[in-house]
Amino acid sequence: MKVYGQFCPLAQATQLLCERWTLLIVRELIAGSTRFSELQRGVPLMSPTLLSARLKHLVEAKVITRDGDKGSYSYNLTDAGLELRPVVELLGAWGHRWARTNLGNQDLDAGLLMWDMRRSVDPAAFPIHRVVVQFTYPDARKGTRDWWLVSENGEVDLCLNDPGHEIDVTIRCSLRTMTAVWTCQLGFNDAVKSRDIEMLGPSKLTGRVQDWLCSSALSKLGMVEELPDINWHSP
Repeated sequence: MKVYGQFCPLAQATQLLCERWTLLIVRELIAGSTRFSELQRGVPLMSPTLLSARLKHLVEAKVITRDGDKGSYSYNLTDAGLELRPVVELLGAWGHRWARTNLGNQDLDAGLLMWDMRRSVDPAAFPIHRVVVQFTYPDARKGTRDWWLVSENGEVDLCLNDPGHEIDVTIRCSLRTMTAVWTCQLGFNDAVKSRDIEMLGPSKLTGRVQDWLCSSALSKLGMVEELPDINWHSP
């Protein structure tokens, strides 16, 4: 780890947290991921070796704990790690408001988008019985163009392979369009009206999709009118 050689608490904190990928790992832990495989899905371009190294570093810094046996470790935030939630949320909100340049193709990832959807959608918007929503992104990389979210009994599962159930709702659009919807840059219903999103299914279900999708939590934070002020001076 590179050091700044400064006693400033900000310098000490950034030494620990601002290595590449570290805050994204913290983001995934805050979002509820606890297993190595779950963390990998949230940072798909990060090598397993580097992920292991970053996790080890966070454990040593007492930001997270590692419990269980080798091969089935569970990673959880400590009190120190939990205190990073507002930091991550404020950075995410700031990024939504001030760093949203036009996304390049390299920034679009169907797997990451669908993984974020899976853990953020609101199953209560659909009936308790099984509802299967198929997403099709014709412009996504081969092998990542079709996805299925299965909502049942208050739980949501994500499938890259056809789960074999009857499809209730089909959503077809470009990956760029759905990414814009998820990051609150485009309204879902507006995209449907403009035919950027094609949606098929019974109206009793398609009418609930907007509420079911919710949109990215960090992007929604960026929609607030004001971010909280920080008092830099002692009272």
